[in-house]
Amino acid sequence: MTAPRNTIGPVATSPATPVALRIAGLSKSYGTTPVLHDIDLDVRRAETLCLIGPSGSGKSTLLKCLNLLEQPGAGDIWLGETCLTAPHADVDAARARIGMVFQHFNLFPHMSVERNVTLALTSVKGMGREQARVVARRHLDHVGLAAFADQRPGRLSGGQQQRVAIARALAMEPELMLFDEATSALDPELVKDVLAVMRDLASGGMTMAVVTHEMGFAREAADRVAFMCDGRIAEIDTPDRIFERADHPRLRQFLSQVL
Repeated sequence: MTAPRNTIGPVATSPATPVALRIAGLSKSYGTTPVLHDIDLDVRRAETLCLIGPSGSGKSTLLKCLNLLEQPGAGDIWLGETCLTAPHADVDAARARIGMVFQHFNLFPHMSVERNVTLALTSVKGMGREQARVVARRHLDHVGLAAFADQRPGRLSGGQQQRVAIARALAMEPELMLFDEATSALDPELVKDVLAVMRDLASGGMTMAVVTHEMGFAREAADRVAFMCDGRIAEIDTPDRIFERADHPRLRQFLSQVL
């Protein structure tokens, strides 16, 4: 079964659109090595923001800080009206509002596809098993994999397993979806179905922050593209501006190598 219909084009946002995610003065170091430097960034509701840049520029670290998988050294992160970095913030409750998809699928191999999706619904949300099954089937259908609900993950291709991981995240009804190079571990012929799902989410109004090396996806699906280097956001603008009229010399050099 194929991935869902690919509706190309982001949902338009404007300065009047409420801010879904706010990052203020975010810094992070590993020991004495600084990785992120004083990052300020707003992501508006229904916006797709793509983060691009060379390896080691801090993209994945920034994304992990947003889900508190990495603790920032300084600065604040706001999800709507909730400050995730406040001293007494409920980290588990915050993470339940954010879906994250990694390079690797992190599926439980001994569980069915459906059970991989329902596990968090029953154990975190306290949903009944039958209701969780209905939710799981709906989201598996969304990613084109309802027919594989009873299979073990090992019977699926890498691209299909990544789509299961996306369905698992979506089943929790997150306010924000984070994608950390979700296609980088896939064979090239398996990438397009995963990107089709992500494009469908973008066109449907899901708020997303996406670390990606897929420049075509960033150009077509993003509302804005942020270029990171040396732990900083060096340039952020619309895809047309980033890819056609880049100002930053390091961004121009990066694009000359990847396009």
